[in-house]
Amino acid sequence: MLLETWTKSEFAQSAGHPRRARDCGLVVSALLGTVSPGCNQESPEAWRNAPLIVPDSTLPDDDDSWKQPPKLKPGTGKAFRDGVVTTSEPEAASAGAGVLAGGGNAFDAAAAVMFMLNVVEPQSSGIGGGGFVIFHLAESNETLTLNCRERAPADTTADMFVSQPDFAQRSASGYAVGVPGTVLCAATLLDNWGTITLDEALQPAIAAATDGIVVSTRLAADVLLPKLSNELAPPNNPVKPAYDVARAVFRPNGSPLQAGDLLVQPELAHTLQLIADGGTEAFYRCDHDAGIAEAILATQLVTRTDTPQGVGRMTCADLESYHVTIGAPVSRPYRGYEVASMGPPSSGGVALLQILAMLEGFPIGDSGAGFGLGQVSSLNVMLEAMRLAFADRARWLGDQDCLGCPDLPIAGLLADAYLAERAALIQVGQRRTGITAGDPRPFDPDFIAEGASLGPVSFAHSDPGGDTSHVTIIDADGNIVAFTNSIEATWGTGLMVPGYGFLLNNQLTDFNQTPAFNPNPMSFNPGANDAAPGKRPRSSMAPTLVTLEGDPVAAYGSPGGATIINSVLNVTLNLIDHRLTLQQSVVAPRVSLTTASDAGVAEREAGFDPQVLGALGALGYAFVQVATIGAVQAIVTIPTSKKQYGAADSRRIGGVATPGKVK
Repeated sequence: MLLETWTKSEFAQSAGHPRRARDCGLVVSALLGTVSPGCNQESPEAWRNAPLIVPDSTLPDDDDSWKQPPKLKPGTGKAFRDGVVTTSEPEAASAGAGVLAGGGNAFDAAAAVMFMLNVVEPQSSGIGGGGFVIFHLAESNETLTLNCRERAPADTTADMFVSQPDFAQRSASGYAVGVPGTVLCAATLLDNWGTITLDEALQPAIAAATDGIVVSTRLAADVLLPKLSNELAPPNNPVKPAYDVARAVFRPNGSPLQAGDLLVQPELAHTLQLIADGGTEAFYRCDHDAGIAEAILATQLVTRTDTPQGVGRMTCADLESYHVTIGAPVSRPYRGYEVASMGPPSSGGVALLQILAMLEGFPIGDSGAGFGLGQVSSLNVMLEAMRLAFADRARWLGDQDCLGCPDLPIAGLLADAYLAERAALIQVGQRRTGITAGDPRPFDPDFIAEGASLGPVSFAHSDPGGDTSHVTIIDADGNIVAFTNSIEATWGTGLMVPGYGFLLNNQLTDFNQTPAFNPNPMSFNPGANDAAPGKRPRSSMAPTLVTLEGDPVAAYGSPGGATIINSVLNVTLNLIDHRLTLQQSVVAPRVSLTTASDAGVAEREAGFDPQVLGALGALGYAFVQVATIGAVQAIVTIPTSKKQYGAADSRRIGGVATPGKVK
């Protein structure tokens, strides 16, 4: 499906933009504090039946009408109108579409999918992790974000990881565990904008964990990864039993699960039922009879034998004080569209918007000028813009919403004048050396320029080994939810909570391993991503929503650690500049560079012209071919016709589901 800069008059004739609303829809107050209750009385059984699953290879997509404007109008191809759910796992998509089929909205479906992913993709996300949500409320035409990122315990110190330079060791130890946010994230969506209860949203996941799921090829492959082999030997290893818990589930009796096996998870089902019965307090309160909170605390006290200092620091107070925040996205215009994404503590949205702004002055999409899809000039300027944005990311981006968090010049990073300065550093046909972070403070109204110098910044840390899930949902009324959820590395810490069947995240290793803060005005560094009490580690997650003249037209996001930013970028350019259909935009080969270092090596997928790669090599770029970069789940919708399109990235298994028939 295209995204064309059509004016409203060029769409199908319509008076205004009527937005269908259910008779029992929610009305959110301006302060997001009071909500009229939904009146959906559908039984959970109504949406347990499997809805239509559309194979990725036969997704409905728009025709080529955009190539001949204004003779034909966009949105004339086959499409959905009753809602679309796109995920990396078909069973998760089915659960979400089932909720829509039962009368639920996009927020209800999102909560159900969050929990279902813990069952079908436990190595990537679940209730032991957290994430970010961007969502659009059709009735009020508002776009908001929900920050469900994990928080550091109150006893966190900036130097807590200094003594363990080995990432594999520190990321599999208890002190890497941040206070999880997923449960409260789902509950917040339901309490404020949903129409079903937390209990109802949990039922598909409880049923799947109880009855079992068929092990996918991806899950079977990940079961073989080293994270599940930690502390196997020697036999008398004192911490071995803690790491045996996850092995007992995914490598029963020492035999790794294989694709096609049935995986039953009774302990996880029991935990989800405890949350269904007791609400969020069952998860976050140590004095709750469910016992989940105390079990989390006990589990994070485990550390690797080679990392004796790696004992977790989380307490009951940390769990009980955890909160999510509702806010506004960061956004900027791009070629007539408005692109909105997640702001701090995620770096994803700011970096994405910076790259787009730096590229807007180049004729991306003009193949005659050498800026077509996969051509030398296009890739040249993309790679340079990535390097500049990642240099800024390394210095200026992190959490700024905690006691003692540094003030960060976010407005300056997104200011037109600052980005024009950065874009001027990009020269077609050149690869710049010595790229460093810029100084956006003079462009930020909250900062006073003092002529200070900037200290050196390390480009070494780049979210190593990140693994994540992303889901994008639109319902019949036009509500949209795009959320990215993670336990960080594949299998998180590798620590599963005994008796409760879920893995704990290792998100705190996303903080700087060595503190970067330097107050000296002649070598200033704000330490934006230094660890601190109550702070949320910097992320790259970038759930993104694109609007045209105030109306949403696309939403998408991706897993993939630091490459998330560039995966979302590639799809954005494919849609807006290269005029590809939605499905083509998602499957096209990607390139990613996540460091400004002169020695940085770009990742690329197969499919690029060898002559193009040779020309880029002559400019000084080095590439490594990787199997996949990200896994984008996306929807597109036409405001006037209400037509909806979905695409699930085949880089993972991919699942697109709809509650109704294809129209």
